[in-house]
Amino acid sequence: MAREVSRIVKLQIPAGKATPAPPVGTVLGPTGVNLGEFCTKFNEETRDKMGDIVPVEITIFDDRSFNFIVKTPPTSFLVKKIAKVAKGSGKGSTDVVGNLTKDQIKEIAETKLPDLNCYTIDEAIAIVKGTAINMGIKVEE
Repeated sequence: MAREVSRIVKLQIPAGKATPAPPVGTVLGPTGVNLGEFCTKFNEETRDKMGDIVPVEITIFDDRSFNFIVKTPPTSFLVKKIAKVAKGSGKGSTDVVGNLTKDQIKEIAETKLPDLNCYTIDEAIAIVKGTAINMGIKVEE
């Protein structure tokens, strides 16, 4: 007999640093999932991405078992990391807080391509470029 999905939970957790404390414990505790087991498996799978914020989609089954899919870091996180800025502009494209080159935008787009709603690298570059501009990051041609 197939297991039935009882709930799907989406979280953003620092890679390799999941603990049963909030936000993981707060969200997964009421579902009956073994928090220690989840944290151990998540930390092992994301150890190579230490320092990044990683979205994870956790599928919880009716027998309290689970599986999860680790996604690529959010585009805004990657833009801030590569541009070396603490946060984006509060005024969007009118207030420039950093710079990125075309090659850096392409690097981010290649990283994000599996999780973006597009098929080609050019479309991914356009999405990342738009995100960067809206964050107040100037894209140098």
